Amino acid sequence: MKFHHTLFPICLIASLISCQTGTQEENAGQTITLTNNADINLTDKGISVQRGQLNIEENKYPSIRDAAGNLVPAQLDDVDGDGDWDELFLVTDFSAGESKSVTLEWVDNPHEFTIRTSVRFGKRESADEPVQPRTEDTLPADGLPRSVGYQPYQTDGPSWENDKVGFRHYFDGRNSKDVFGKKTAEMSPEDVGISATGAVEDNYHVMEDWGRDILAVGNSIGLGGIALLINDQPARIGVTVEDAVNNVESSTFRILSEGPVRSIMTFAYSNWETNGRSYSNIEERVSIMPGMYAYKNEVRVQGMQGDEHLAIGLVNIHNDNPLREITEFDDWMVLMTHDEQTYDKEWYLGMALILPKSEYIEWVEAPKSGVLSNTYLAKMRTANDRPIAYYSVAAWELSDEKFRDADNFEQYVIDLVAHLEADVSIEINKY
Repeated sequence: MKFHHTLFPICLIASLISCQTGTQEENAGQTITLTNNADINLTDKGISVQRGQLNIEENKYPSIRDAAGNLVPAQLDDVDGDGDWDELFLVTDFSAGESKSVTLEWVDNPHEFTIRTSVRFGKRESADEPVQPRTEDTLPADGLPRSVGYQPYQTDGPSWENDKVGFRHYFDGRNSKDVFGKKTAEMSPEDVGISATGAVEDNYHVMEDWGRDILAVGNSIGLGGIALLINDQPARIGVTVEDAVNNVESSTFRILSEGPVRSIMTFAYSNWETNGRSYSNIEERVSIMPGMYAYKNEVRVQGMQGDEHLAIGLVNIHNDNPLREITEFDDWMVLMTHDEQTYDKEWYLGMALILPKSEYIEWVEAPKSGVLSNTYLAKMRTANDRPIAYYSVAAWELSDEKFRDADNFEQYVIDLVAHLEADVSIEINKY
């Protein structure tokens, strides 16, 4: 997903993507030693180094090389949205127990790396105007498609992907999360969801070379969407496609970073009115990294009264098999399904939630009908303004035929949890 001409200010701050070439002035390097403390090999392990740990060259870009002189894919990310980068993020491989040293230098121009993550977001201001790329938007309560008379958003809201899988968020008031199945490692085209004349068009439910939308969401909150359980009753943050006015005063979306090895975006819901009470702010921070059939979400809720629990959704529309619960990990636990649970039950799809074990209570099932229905809900221990982080996994048989088999999918999820639990220690010299 490109739009890099439009997203250039973000890319300049947040990533190492550049179309520029030329001589790069280098300085003496700072050595970073990375140690895989796990007894497993790690592929595409994401590592964050905080800005304060580094010797900075202002207005320059990091160049990281391993002992053999090979460039390590990396980028600078502004994770708090204040306009200044906070983290150096890199992706590298380790053998079991391996310790490796890389050298950080600061150069004039950013390196080019293979694009392995991306975000796509577009909006039209009227039914007669073409979709234009955006990096952020605020949706008022009366800005829903049934209020304005047209769908303003490309693919109903932002979509994001890596080299394995794609997702989208219904930013039009529904606030559920959908799945794009991918058949190629390349990023999908920028015009997905747009007609030849620039209008919003549902052209992604047909098979293309890159893949297609594969998940039926209905009135669920999709894969990894959020709700609250208030006195154990599910409450939807937002409304359904049939509604003209939102129960959220304003919803804001913003792309924080779009880079070759990580993309980050935020959703914020201000003054959500439900069950006779108001929640001042709910925030989701979604990120995606290469190499995994998953995205990460971090959620915090403000305004809680103590009788609520965060609920994380796992849609259950075309699944006829039992929900599987896996708890034998140290830090995480898993809820997973596997069936021909795509549109019209045409292909096998495995889905899972990887949840923090210390916060998980149990799973419950939403009603079969209503404004929040047809979904399993992971009930989490929730404290006011305390973040909860989790991963949502979607593995399609046309991405890899091994995912036709439930045991293979389960093993993939188990291996992914081991990858997430693996600790990489960081030692940085100060020159």
